[in-house]
Amino acid sequence: MRRRFMARFAFGAILLVVMAGTLFALVAGIVGRALDGPLGLIATAVLPVVAVVLAVMLVVRLVRRTGAPVADLVEAAGRIERGELSTRLPERGPAELRSVARAFNAMSTRLEETDASRRRLLADVSHELRTPLTVMQGTLEGILDGIYPADGAHLVPVLEETRVLARLIDDLRTLSLSEAGVLRLHRESTDLARLVAEVVAGHRAAGDEAGVTIEVSAPAGLPALEIDPSRIRQVVGNLVTNALRFTPSGGRVTVDSGPDGDGAWVRVRDTGPGIPAESLPHVFDRFYRSPTSSGSGLGLPIARNLVEAHRGQITIQSPAGGGTEVRFTLPAT
Repeated sequence: MRRRFMARFAFGAILLVVMAGTLFALVAGIVGRALDGPLGLIATAVLPVVAVVLAVMLVVRLVRRTGAPVADLVEAAGRIERGELSTRLPERGPAELRSVARAFNAMSTRLEETDASRRRLLADVSHELRTPLTVMQGTLEGILDGIYPADGAHLVPVLEETRVLARLIDDLRTLSLSEAGVLRLHRESTDLARLVAEVVAGHRAAGDEAGVTIEVSAPAGLPALEIDPSRIRQVVGNLVTNALRFTPSGGRVTVDSGPDGDGAWVRVRDTGPGIPAESLPHVFDRFYRSPTSSGSGLGLPIARNLVEAHRGQITIQSPAGGGTEVRFTLPAT
């Protein structure tokens, strides 16, 4: 492709030389006829040669400055089309072509990162789906083969695994919509303190079973916010679930909230062992799990995306002494 392009470019350059030489020859002829005597003869003989030399010099300079960089661009575009996303352009030639090369390199870098992310996502989703499907398949095959009786002890786990799959599919859908920026929020005036209290109440049974105390507090007069209540319930629920999962029996989970300018903040703290320092920068990455985690690795990424969809912010801290604190803010509208 590069050779064909350079051949066409050279052919165009030759045509330019011929056209320029012809033009200057005509000009020289006119000038020669306008001059008398030896000066006119010199002009008629010399000017066409000078014109051709200048045209050749101009074309050579043009080929050197623009031909090679443009040929690089044509070749690189063809390689990207073939799936070679690691292709990069050398930045050379005029300033405009260097700018094009930088933009092309930035584009190919994003394409490569997106492709790598897509591959990781497919691998992670396949891994997450395989476990519940394996449990369901093994149990159902055992029942059909007469190894297990079709009783509640064997059918209830299958039902639970279908619920795991349903939650995973819902989480993946929420995550994909929020990452694509097309998640629709159904905003309405919401009492955030009441919403948080209701979410905590729904987790008290799980806390009692795990031997973990859950405390909730909110100041009086917390402003009502224009938010999507179901999505914020999901955020608070994910954070409380995570806190309960990592808090040992006898520990405590505290959920409180307060005003933040015209908006509000919500904080979930636990007395668990905390997050390892090397894992802390990755906790919002989808499917990331620390060595001690047993979740799907989607709870915190979903919480972050839903908070950011409300134009809020979310942070996480885990001091060396243990415990984890997740705090997010929501603007008034």
